[in-house]
Amino acid sequence: MKKLAVLFPGIGYHCDKPLLYYSARLARGAGYTEQIRIEYEYHGGNLRKNPELKEEALEVLFRQAEEALSRVDFRSYDEVLFLSKSIGTVIACRYAETYGLKCKQVLYTPLEETFRFPTENAVAFTGTADPWVERDRIPELCQQAGVPVTVLPQADHSLEVWDANGTPDILRSLQYLMQVMEATERFL
Repeated sequence: MKKLAVLFPGIGYHCDKPLLYYSARLARGAGYTEQIRIEYEYHGGNLRKNPELKEEALEVLFRQAEEALSRVDFRSYDEVLFLSKSIGTVIACRYAETYGLKCKQVLYTPLEETFRFPTENAVAFTGTADPWVERDRIPELCQQAGVPVTVLPQADHSLEVWDANGTPDILRSLQYLMQVMEATERFL
C-alpha cells in the first residue's frame, strides 16, 4: 500500500518542532513512508492583530503550497495524510477541498479560518490558553464539523504550558505532547 504524508507547518512553527516532528515519525511508522514538508516564506508582520494581513498571508501561503505540490500525483497513493499546524491547518483544508482530495487530517492548533473548508476524516488539538483563538471557539467549530477535538487546559498555541510567572511548565508540556502523540497514533 502506497501512503503519502504532507506536512503543513505554521509560519513560525516549522516541521522540526515537536508536534510536526513526532507526528511525522509516527506517520512513517504507520506506513506513510513518503513525506513532503511544505516550507513557506512570509514576512508580513503580526497577523494575529491584523485581519487583512492574515487574509493576505493565507493567500500567499496557499499559492506556495500549490507550487510545492504541483508535481504530486495524489491519485497514485492509496492513502494521503495531511499533518498541519496553526495557519497550515487552513492551507491544508483549503488544498484538500480545492483539489478534491480524500485524505486524513490532523489539525494541531487550528485557526477559525480552518473551518471555512470541509474537515472530514480529521482530528484536532487545541489549548485553552491559545491567544490565536477565543477559548471555546475551536471546540465549538469542531463539534459543528463533526471533528473530534482534544482540548488541553492552559496550553498555548504550541500546546505548551506556562505558569503565572511566565516560567515554562516543562513536565506538563511533555505530558501533553505525549497525550497528543498517543491520540495522533490512534487516529493514524
